[in-house]
Amino acid sequence: MVKSEIILQFIAKQRSMMPRIGGRKLLHKMHAQLPENFQMGRDKFFDFMRAKNLLVRRKRYRVITTMSNHWLRRYPNLIKEFVPTRPNQLWVSDITYVVTDQGFVYLFLITDAYSRKILGWSLSDTLEASNAVKALNMAIAHLPAEINNVIHHSDRGVQYCSQKYVRILNKNDFQISMTENGDPLENAIAERVNGILKSEWINDLKLKNKKEAISLLKKIISIYNTERPHSSIEMMTPEQAHNHSGELKRYWKNYWTKKNITCKQEENIEI
Repeated sequence: MVKSEIILQFIAKQRSMMPRIGGRKLLHKMHAQLPENFQMGRDKFFDFMRAKNLLVRRKRYRVITTMSNHWLRRYPNLIKEFVPTRPNQLWVSDITYVVTDQGFVYLFLITDAYSRKILGWSLSDTLEASNAVKALNMAIAHLPAEINNVIHHSDRGVQYCSQKYVRILNKNDFQISMTENGDPLENAIAERVNGILKSEWINDLKLKNKKEAISLLKKIISIYNTERPHSSIEMMTPEQAHNHSGELKRYWKNYWTKKNITCKQEENIEI
């Protein structure tokens, strides 16, 4: 059937850029880019994806990157119940890992909490604070001159408590905020961005070394920022949301029927 073939070609094109993009995002992009006569309803689309074995199964890994047992000063959590209403009000930082044939390398990220846009990043074969500084400096280089008092939120890892890192934050008039109890929910946006990069791209890569990882991550982060819609920012891409202001609507699991939620739980499938 011509309609099915065109939809399959559309999915293949999207998955060539975003190999593990979920069904909700695909459906949103399909509605935005294909003519009306090629559209499907939500339930029919997921039935179609399931029949073609195109739903994405989750992969779970865990490597510790936070070293919070240190003597350096910790800072209080300034963002309890704080909801940003524009870009560059709140930045969140975190570290994740990437597997290569030569061992782990570590990805340092700075993300805008409002738009989910990755503003700065650095990849290194060590967890040294200097690598967190590189990501921070990349983000600051693109910060508009008139913006100040940005809240910088992170966990209490030694990288973010280091004297050099704190000195740069103070020099640029950032407010420093940190998690207090080691609960991932206290840095949920940063954790979520890490999870997206890992589950939709990085975990499926077969990387030889850090050099190859850096080359691919440049492409991945560009696609993440400019192509991938987010259910937490009105199905905009981070780049689109970064040009907005005002409270953004969020589309969570309760958007879906009980049938689809049950299916997701039973099959452990990312939709």
